[in-house]
Amino acid sequence: YTEAWDADKKSIHVMPDTPDILLAKANAANISNKLYVQAWEEAKKKGYDMRADAIPIKTAKASRDIASDYKYKETHEKEKGHYIGCPSAKEDPKLAWAARAMALQNERLYKKGYNDSKTQIHIPADALSVQAAKECQALVSDVDYRQYLHQWTCLPDQNDVIHARQAYDLQSDNVYKSDLEWLRGIGWLTEGSVDVVKAKKAQELLNDRLYRTRPEQLKFTSITDSPDVVLAKTNAMQLSDV
Repeated sequence: YTEAWDADKKSIHVMPDTPDILLAKANAANISNKLYVQAWEEAKKKGYDMRADAIPIKTAKASRDIASDYKYKETHEKEKGHYIGCPSAKEDPKLAWAARAMALQNERLYKKGYNDSKTQIHIPADALSVQAAKECQALVSDVDYRQYLHQWTCLPDQNDVIHARQAYDLQSDNVYKSDLEWLRGIGWLTEGSVDVVKAKKAQELLNDRLYRTRPEQLKFTSITDSPDVVLAKTNAMQLSDV
């Protein structure tokens, strides 16, 4: 059965100029690490000429001198002993500037003007903000908010009083549960309740022993000359390697 296919497999030949072969070669060249670094390797083999007066060398030296801490502080070190003295600290501009900055940053001097003018403020009693604050205080005051009404005197046979009593009785928890007082102390068995019956029915539905019958309990004898058995034997003979 497979002899013709095995012979055909050996006779297949793929042309080297097919699109798939050309695409595979191009992909191999693109992902090749050797071709990727070929130009760099050839440039390294040629060598290089690094002179002391080359522009990159001079640029690197200038950058190093600029970034050097010694070169950065060289001018300051030279000018250390050349400052001109002043008769007093107030006449020195740098010391005067430092004192001025310290005075501006001092919290006591910063708040001195506010503390001096804080006790000199006089607010009139009829100012608009004061009146608004008084009205707001009266609105949020608990004393003015709670004004107890006088005691009403109602007749017991008035319709609204009777209606109120009926409403109170309906809303009362004692009256609401009074019909259940006779059940207090009575025992109750869960057998026959809805939840128990539902659990039993669910157990019967999920019981594998009641749901299906095992094959060994069935009395069944297969017929040897039935069409499906004969067909199965024929297929087995055709598929047999022997």
